[in-house]
Amino acid sequence: MATGGNAIRGTRVGAGPMGEQDHGFHADRVTISYWDALGNETVRHFAAGIPEEEIPETIDSPHSGLPAGRDKENPPAVAKAEPYKTHLAYVKERRSDEEAGTLLDDALTQLRDRRGQV
Repeated sequence: MATGGNAIRGTRVGAGPMGEQDHGFHADRVTISYWDALGNETVRHFAAGIPEEEIPETIDSPHSGLPAGRDKENPPAVAKAEPYKTHLAYVKERRSDEEAGTLLDDALTQLRDRRGQV
């Protein structure tokens, strides 16, 4: 007789007193469909007794990674990607010399005040 493993003869691995019904596989469910901007449909199941306000209006679509909403005609828009900013674009956004001088004076005043308190 061959023996091996630690399973008791006549049992299945993972079998126990709880069946599928105890796990909730046969519970009443509500099916909700979500659509993303590319037209992909994602179906989610929720317990029938869950309040309507607890069911999310939008989810992330597993097909595209985009947000998906419950309205098929008007799905959430694709997120707008910001273009890469060059160093020159940041330089153009810098403050004027007068604003920079005012900020520097304020910072120095605060440092001198702290130094006097210590």
